[in-house]
Amino acid sequence: MARSSSGFVAGLTAAALAVVGFLTYQASASAPDSLAPPKTGKTPSAAASQSPKDKKDLTAVPAQSGAGARVVYSVGDHRVWLISGGGKAQRTFTVTPSTVDPPVGKYLVTSRSASITGSDGVPIEHVVRFANVDGIAIGFSAAVDGSMPEPDPAKKTGGIREKRADGDAMWDFATIGKKIVVVQ
Repeated sequence: MARSSSGFVAGLTAAALAVVGFLTYQASASAPDSLAPPKTGKTPSAAASQSPKDKKDLTAVPAQSGAGARVVYSVGDHRVWLISGGGKAQRTFTVTPSTVDPPVGKYLVTSRSASITGSDGVPIEHVVRFANVDGIAIGFSAAVDGSMPEPDPAKKTGGIREKRADGDAMWDFATIGKKIVVVQ
């Protein structure tokens, strides 16, 4: 019975992680991928046309994310922060979310896989799982081919796709038992 249940969860995890890639690709074009402030030029941008009170610093660690070393994932901003023990963001980047979002809350990294095939048939690496929603494993991963396609909205998946370099950083940072905080 345990093997059957374990295989089922592994299958769901693989399926969930495969879908994440497509969404990550879409999200990566919409926000800065470093802690450096955005460059300004002579051409007005959408951010420049906002009033100062409307501007949102996407690199700032969300205040409601707690304290200590942790991974923070904003389901609303499609952004991840890797936070050191001192409370400083070591890295922040955009992701492509899956079709099933984890509820806002605190989690721990429960399992990891160096490389598997995602539910979309794409080889993925650095899978970091932290939640389960209605039998769907939720976790971060990167496609080996670097793709980040939007997942099929008709399928329930939990894979949150990252760029490969971001996946490498997540893999090094988010070991078993590391705190994951999901915020809106």
